[in-house]
Amino acid sequence: MKLVIKRRTSTPVRDRWILRGIRYLLYFGGMLALGYVGFTLLDARLYQVSAKRSLENQSQVENEQKPAAPKPAVKIGDVLGRMDIPRLGVSVAVLEGTNSRILRLGVGHIKGTALPGDPGNSGIAGHRDTFFRALKDVRRDDEIEIQTANGRFRYQVDWVKIVAPNDTSVLTPSTESSLTLVTCYPFYYVGPSPNRFVVRAHKY
Repeated sequence: MKLVIKRRTSTPVRDRWILRGIRYLLYFGGMLALGYVGFTLLDARLYQVSAKRSLENQSQVENEQKPAAPKPAVKIGDVLGRMDIPRLGVSVAVLEGTNSRILRLGVGHIKGTALPGDPGNSGIAGHRDTFFRALKDVRRDDEIEIQTANGRFRYQVDWVKIVAPNDTSVLTPSTESSLTLVTCYPFYYVGPSPNRFVVRAHKY
């Protein structure tokens, strides 16, 4: 006598429940992802308003202080100023440092480079998918303005260059007042970008 062993297969009802569970899981996962993106964008926008107010207060204090008054040491996260690129519609707070939170809220001054407006080469980094996205359309002779508590400084774009991530020669100190903007490249690349997009401008 031959025994026939039948394999148990999922019933149509069970398959429907599994598919429904996967559908709900994907739906709620998508909602959480959208919620996080929305929160991040809102947080950055609110911070930009707060940073503008902080810069105005700094300017007022600077005007009221005596010229000989010592300047406080710059700390990570401090608002250094505001950068505007009129033709590209860029207007963003410049903070001290380049950690992930700072670059989520604004653009960051690169440690070891001159402060914006000071003599030397001032380096500023930003994310390609947020505040520095518009840099893809930058042109030679475009104007860049930096507003700090000490005044407004104007720069003019000299050149644009694509470099490797470990190429720090673009941040080499200079005798003249210059501005170097750095972001990831390509702009629409998915995943960690293989290169850096660099914009150099001089103060005039």
